[in-house]
Amino acid sequence: MFKDNLLQLRKYKQLTQEELAEKVGVTRQAIAKWESGETMPDLERSRILADIFEVSLDDLANYEPAENEGMGVPPKGKHIFGVVTVGDKGQIVIPAKARKLFSINTGDSLVVLGDESQGIALVKSESFMQMADIIRQSMENANSPQKR
Repeated sequence: MFKDNLLQLRKYKQLTQEELAEKVGVTRQAIAKWESGETMPDLERSRILADIFEVSLDDLANYEPAENEGMGVPPKGKHIFGVVTVGDKGQIVIPAKARKLFSINTGDSLVVLGDESQGIALVKSESFMQMADIIRQSMENANSPQKR
């Protein structure tokens, strides 16, 4: 996984082995050995690589794209959980990894938001209502006369 992710990320960033080696502080040969799977970088070099590619260290080392998706390592904080299928009544099954990461449990309420140019988003209703209250309060404060 690491060697494939490293190669994919280097090519995505359009870096040569020499350019990446210079950024990491190693030789071009070290990069070539990492990409071939012959050797692995130490933890410090791995952290530097993750920073250069703006991915998590865990994803750099362990990310495996879902079958038939062909998606590369996502940026830090971004996730690709796989493809879901919409059922007859519009239901979808949220992948277990997503439910765990976002603490979504049976019985939780989600707000469905949509943007015609960007797609659909699901937000836990508690978080959405907290955000709505903050916005409402700031609007009320902005519209109320100043106390003197």
